[in-house]
Amino acid sequence: MEAKAINRFIGTSPRKMMIVIDLIRGRGVEDALTMLHFSPKHAAKTAEKVLRSAISNLQSKDEGGRVDTSTMFVKEVFVNGGPMMKRISPAPMGRAFRIRKRSNHLTIVVATREVKAKAKAAAAPKAAEVAAPKPKKKETKAAKQETKKVTKEG
Repeated sequence: MEAKAINRFIGTSPRKMMIVIDLIRGRGVEDALTMLHFSPKHAAKTAEKVLRSAISNLQSKDEGGRVDTSTMFVKEVFVNGGPMMKRISPAPMGRAFRIRKRSNHLTIVVATREVKAKAKAAAAPKAAEVAAPKPKKKETKAAKQETKKVTKEG
């Protein structure tokens, strides 16, 4: 089971947000929350908020009760560029420089690890080992010499 959360029009540049989200991609939810909470980057606060929202969405999706956070992991995280606000800054000699204030859209997908899938995956290699042929025994020196004699005589 999986759930996602999207935060749009975040006021930081996509490049700065990418630095933060690369830290949490593929990690467990508890580890990701800890990393974001103690990160000195400004974008980490927004990413933590979106991750908490995705966790909440996953827990509310489950009708049977609360999903344990230890079985959750960050399946997908990506940043898309949002619209740019274009401003003009005065420059020397009557000129003007453009300032592009970038924004981004952050998407986080959280999923649960399936216990049943792990059990099946663990059982599959055992079956493959049973079906695999046994390795041949090494021939002794005496057996090799006998085969040489037989081939020379024949």
